[in-house]
Amino acid sequence: MSPIAPLPAFDVVANGLRFRYARAGTGPTLLLLHGWPEFRLTWAPVMARLADRFDLIAPDLRGFGETDKPTAQPSDQAGAEVHAADMLALLDALGVAQAGVVSHDVGAYVAQALGRHAPKRFGGLFFFDCPYPGIGARWAAPEHLREIWYQSFHQLPWAAALVGESRESCRRYIGHFLTHWSGENKAAWDDLLEAWVDNFMRPGNLQGGFNWYVSQNAARMAAMRGEAPALAPITVPACVRWGAQGPLLPYAWTDRLGETFADLDLAPFPGAGHFPHIETPDRAAEEIAGFFARVAPRAG
Repeated sequence: MSPIAPLPAFDVVANGLRFRYARAGTGPTLLLLHGWPEFRLTWAPVMARLADRFDLIAPDLRGFGETDKPTAQPSDQAGAEVHAADMLALLDALGVAQAGVVSHDVGAYVAQALGRHAPKRFGGLFFFDCPYPGIGARWAAPEHLREIWYQSFHQLPWAAALVGESRESCRRYIGHFLTHWSGENKAAWDDLLEAWVDNFMRPGNLQGGFNWYVSQNAARMAAMRGEAPALAPITVPACVRWGAQGPLLPYAWTDRLGETFADLDLAPFPGAGHFPHIETPDRAAEEIAGFFARVAPRAG
């Protein structure tokens, strides 16, 4: 893949913060929510392939990219509920009454919160992988601990300083996750890595992303203990395409998704790991377009 072309970027003030977002295309509105270690640019390949059919909005979440960082210190105020409130305020500020959501990783938690709190505003929820409550204690299975060590490391108050000690240390750290979590097309990151390092070397961006893990820890511990609260299924139509080759979220963990989504279209995404939108953007874009053609989101 060649380097990603810059996306048109804009600013909007919502929920007391200045958000940087990319926007392109015309048609029904889709809100694209990134994960970690990502920022708005991660959606550029699929945006280029969908802009002829959709109005695409890809924000940097609170603490990520070029969106405001409310504090330079570790913070537990960046959980899914906070991000969801941000995104509702962002859509309000942009005058978008109805949208579909495309999400991944951290963004998947945010999309679930949006589907619970404002179901009438969203015509459909699309996920590449989808961490959800039903994974439960499997997160901490002995054979899986080697895959989730970073979730504890990110909560250490000096973790961001250590990773950001130099450009090389940041490159090695971020690059590890991008390639390790990918499937067979690890070369998809070859021309993108420096842009990711540029992003995470910006002041506050490492801690801004790590704050997700600080904020999520109590819920993570409850899930591992089997104490996550029982929630009613989300009624918004949902489509999950789960990367078949990623080590972080095995496909076998999809077995309880029906408890979270009342209207679920689930299938594996072969030939890709954790980042189908980067690893195989042609197929990723067609999966997104196919789902939203079926649920027919209205223009924002």
